[in-house]
Parts: sequence; C-alpha cells; structure tokens
Amino acid sequence: MSSARRIVTSVAALALTAGGLALGTGSAGAAPLAPAASANTVSCSQDYLPLPDPNCTPGAVNPDVTQDTIDSTICVSGWTATVRPPTSYTNKLKIQQIAEYGYSDTNPSDYEEDHFIPLELGGSPTDPANLWPEPHYATDTSGGTSYTKDSVENKLKRAVCGGQVQLADAQNAIATNWTTALQNLGLA
Repeated sequence: MSSARRIVTSVAALALTAGGLALGTGSAGAAPLAPAASANTVSCSQDYLPLPDPNCTPGAVNPDVTQDTIDSTICVSGWTATVRPPTSYTNKLKIQQIAEYGYSDTNPSDYEEDHFIPLELGGSPTDPANLWPEPHYATDTSGGTSYTKDSVENKLKRAVCGGQVQLADAQNAIATNWTTALQNLGLA
C-alpha cells in the first residue's frame, strides 16, 4: 500500500473513530475467511438483533470511498456491482457465521449475508467484520429485517449523494443503529 493511501486510510479511520465508530479498513480485494467455527461453537450473540453483535460485526469501510470520492464511487449508478464479492465467498462466510451466531435455523436461504455498512455507503466489500448473516424474518418487535434495512440503505445513499448528509455521518448512523439511522439524521 502506498504511503499516500495509508495516510488517506488512516485519516478516514481516525475521522470515523472520532465520530464514535471504530471500524476496520477492509479493501475491495478478496479477504481470507476467518478460521472456521465448529458446529458447536457460538461466539457471537443474538442479543442485539436486529443488529449484529458489535464484537463480531463492528463494520468496516472501503478506504477507496471517501467524501471526496463519492461522485466517482457510490454515487455512480452500478458502482456497487464493481466491488460486490462473489457469492462463492459470501455463501461460505454465511454458513460459518450462522454457526458463530448460534442460529437454530441453519438454512442459509433464510439469511442475507449483509454488509453491515452497506456497499452503497462505502462499506468494505469483503472484510468479515462488515459481513453478517442477517435474518430475512423479524427477530423482535421493531420488525427489522434484511428487507427493511435495504430501504434505509437506499434512502441514506440518496441523502449522501444529494448533499443532505455527509458520508461519515451516514456510515456512523447505520453502524450505530440502522433502525433509527433515518430519524437520527433528520431524514424520517
């Protein structure tokens, strides 16, 4: 990694950390899977649902996406397809993480291997710290599901690309609690 890129990555991470969000710095390249959990190993808690366990899935950003680059990255129609990881990668990770979360329902089709900080907001495409098996079904009274999170992601992206919200603020809001992100940013 060039020293200029390390500086940009460090500055972006520092800015997000200062905003109350400690994130990894995943890259667009394929990341290795974390060591496989045994079928009986539960290392992530379901207590946070519909959010992921922050110890297992704190979120991670793509260092190529910054406030200065949004017009050539996330705000370009179709850009996320250029960084989305292959399903061969995400399906293996999903099965591993279903075991880590200790879900009694182990059917992979009942989950979306979700980017906690979405690609639409500059989330890391492949860092396991930014991916988790999000249930398609409601897990609490909030009604939060992978489907309802998608609409929040789309509204936040429109707000960022429309200049209503800064990228770091949108990333912080969705990683703090996606179910209240729109309200917290005055978009609901």
